[in-house]
Amino acid sequence: MEYRQLGASGLKVPVLSFGTGTFGGGNAFFKAWGTTQVDEATRMVNLCLDAGLTLFDTADVYSQGLSEEILGQALNGLRDKALISSKATFKMGTGPNDYGSSRFHLIKSCEDSLRRLKTDYIDIYHMHGFDGNTPVEETLSALNDLIKNGKVRYIACSNFSGWHLMKSLSVSERYGWSKYIAHQAHYSLLSREFEWELMPLALDQNVGTIVWSPLSAGRLGGKYRRNQPLPGDSRIAQGGGEGPVVAPEFLYGIVDALDEVAAETGKTVAQVALNWVLQRPTVCNVVIGARNEEQLTQNLGAVGWNLSMDQVRKLDAASNREPIYPYWHQHKNPALNPLPDLYRERV
Repeated sequence: MEYRQLGASGLKVPVLSFGTGTFGGGNAFFKAWGTTQVDEATRMVNLCLDAGLTLFDTADVYSQGLSEEILGQALNGLRDKALISSKATFKMGTGPNDYGSSRFHLIKSCEDSLRRLKTDYIDIYHMHGFDGNTPVEETLSALNDLIKNGKVRYIACSNFSGWHLMKSLSVSERYGWSKYIAHQAHYSLLSREFEWELMPLALDQNVGTIVWSPLSAGRLGGKYRRNQPLPGDSRIAQGGGEGPVVAPEFLYGIVDALDEVAAETGKTVAQVALNWVLQRPTVCNVVIGARNEEQLTQNLGAVGWNLSMDQVRKLDAASNREPIYPYWHQHKNPALNPLPDLYRERV
């Protein structure tokens, strides 16, 4: 397992983390992700640790806390060998303070997560989304206090816009508070909008990227094929998909390119798609999910090798999409707005 430094922090993380949104299946939406219970979760956690994957990602909203509870039980006696990433912000009840990034909600959410996870601290605590109702200063002050009190080691964000993240970094710098060291973002061959603004920002501010849904809710996992029925057991078919509707021809063009590269490398389509993400600038970690041990073992095979630059370019070409304004205008002037160097030659 390769380890990378997470943004501007001193924390080193494995390039793969295990997403535990599949644990529990506490409602219809998350049942489409998976229904892993404690016994199988324990086996999967041990499989990860044996492979050097030591970072486990969860959130309070995953099955309304059930994912955290199962992960806590699966890590019983193994806490010192693992890094835990969890999140707060989304609705956890019916009350007016049961969601958001207020001091009131965050302190309660963190304490509830610690109880469910059966741990004294969370290694990486994410704001699951930006709360436009709460002053950024209140959110970051509360997070800084959680760090000072030893309940959280590092803070990060998820699903922020560029200005959300930049404003947060600026406020932290102004008051000398802990900064977001990472941004957990949606990014895959099928969804490359992250490259337009968030990737350049992450490069400029040294914010590490943790990628979620690198297989685009299973669309890039090898089951979706041209002129074949959509897989009935997929997350999307069962109502667990996220993101905008994707044009079938665009998807199948990417799958065709993945098939070619998979044949060249002797890897699976999913492994190729994951390896492509791992080679992108700012990416420190990719969250992999699995409904069962077989899927997990296959996804672990995405590391320990690299696509060639020609193979990366082939996948880039198949997945390229014209950017929206103002990015298409900025891209017309590369001398003024240089794009990240995606093709550094390996030494």
